[in-house]
Amino acid sequence: MKFCTHCAGRLRFAVPPGDDRRRAICSQCGIIHYSNPKIVAGCLALWEDRILLCRRAIEPRRGYWTLPCGYMEEGETVEAAACRETLEESQAEVSIRRLFSIVSLPEISQVYLVFLADLQTPLFGPTPESEDVRLTRQEEIPWDALAFPAVERVLRAYYKHGAGVNELHMSSCTGPPGR
Repeated sequence: MKFCTHCAGRLRFAVPPGDDRRRAICSQCGIIHYSNPKIVAGCLALWEDRILLCRRAIEPRRGYWTLPCGYMEEGETVEAAACRETLEESQAEVSIRRLFSIVSLPEISQVYLVFLADLQTPLFGPTPESEDVRLTRQEEIPWDALAFPAVERVLRAYYKHGAGVNELHMSSCTGPPGR
């Protein structure tokens, strides 16, 4: 970003008084433009003993498997974002049980919030965002073809602890976002 979204003045980068990091500051109106992490919301959607996985039809990581997740939009709750993303990526409607996992990705400024959810019916299918959608058992998870390390962390936490334990799983991923 080179120009202020408020007044179109040129931006300069400096540490504002009382702050501890460089920010974009408008040289004309003085507004500080903060760049904050993006929230990725999604669901670990269950049907009996299986988890819903989507094979990405879009970049990044086209052709790799993921949980239905995506960026939260302005004006929606994180739960609504998780349900919307699940519907957009798999045509599946879900009922959220609870927040299951928080994964911080500081190097790419993202935070994953993944909810444990139940499919309302076993109806799902491909979308413009997913070339394939499947219900998978643990032994069918394509571990070597998962799109993102955060997804692997969530799945491993689920298979280690299960859905019945009312525990929030938190972790951080460092390194490149893909494999």
